[in-house]
Amino acid sequence: MKKVLIPFFLFLVAIIVIDKLLLPYYIGKGRTATVPDVRNLAYDDAVGVLRRSKLNAMKNYSMRYLPDVPSDKVIDQVPAPSSIVKPGRYVLLLVNRTDKPGYPVPDLTGRTEAEARQELERLGMIISAVQSQAVSESERDGRVLSQSVPPNVILKSGSPVSFIVGKLEQESRAMIRIVVPDVLGMSLDQARAMIIRNGLAVGRIRYERSSLLVPDTVVNQNPSPNAMVPSSQPVELTVATGQD
Repeated sequence: MKKVLIPFFLFLVAIIVIDKLLLPYYIGKGRTATVPDVRNLAYDDAVGVLRRSKLNAMKNYSMRYLPDVPSDKVIDQVPAPSSIVKPGRYVLLLVNRTDKPGYPVPDLTGRTEAEARQELERLGMIISAVQSQAVSESERDGRVLSQSVPPNVILKSGSPVSFIVGKLEQESRAMIRIVVPDVLGMSLDQARAMIIRNGLAVGRIRYERSSLLVPDTVVNQNPSPNAMVPSSQPVELTVATGQD
């Protein structure tokens, strides 16, 4: 990795030295152009804006993949906006990497929920769900019991991963009954969040074709809305899916 980074940083240093030391003298003679602000534009749009300002574009890629940034979006530019340069000058446009890097999924078992979230977010993974499961041992309370993707499986950044956290059940809680929330008509993600927020667990998810409903809409649930069930009772969901 260091061998890859060194040429990249030397390239940037060279551009900055030329920009700050050599060009000011050169720019002082003859016609000049003002560098427009093309950050946050799509790369092709940025090229068009630079051409209208009599400037050229040079593409380069960020060292890290940014999961929330489109691959053609300009993240930064050199020279900076409003810089005075000669017409025909090349402006370096930094865009996001197009390839999503792959990482081995860490072993989350035994970690706290906060530690598991932090580790997955560090790798750019999406936490699709966090469920709880009753445990009788205090040392497993609040700790990850299992995960949807086994450790060391290579996943691309942005892939969904869910896990189950132990929740210590006291004897007094065994008698607690919870009202099942009505999640019909919600999206699957909204339904999951509502069920877990109400102290229940998400059970089996079935899919049913429908040409009338928006895909990913909950069309049925078991137990039914307003039923009284024990704490951590799984709620099974039927979700609409589009026609093939």
